Amino acid sequence: MSDRHDPYAYPPRGLSREAAARWVGVSPSLFDEMVKDGRMPPPKTVNSRVVWDRYRLDAAFEALPDKQPAAEEWKVAV
Repeated sequence: MSDRHDPYAYPPRGLSREAAARWVGVSPSLFDEMVKDGRMPPPKTVNSRVVWDRYRLDAAFEALPDKQPAAEEWKVAV
């Protein structure tokens, strides 16, 4: 691997466990739970590395339910 600066600013496609958890905004331990229960996708293996596909994380995140606001949050001040 080169020490030269990469001229492109983009996130990698394959993310480590910690980076994948950060990508979806949760702790690594919660991310592990979400992988185990199917809310997040399983990892891929690249030789001995375990990585999560950023695109699959995005799709899984989109599939998570939206929070339903409490009735009070919908009230408009008059």
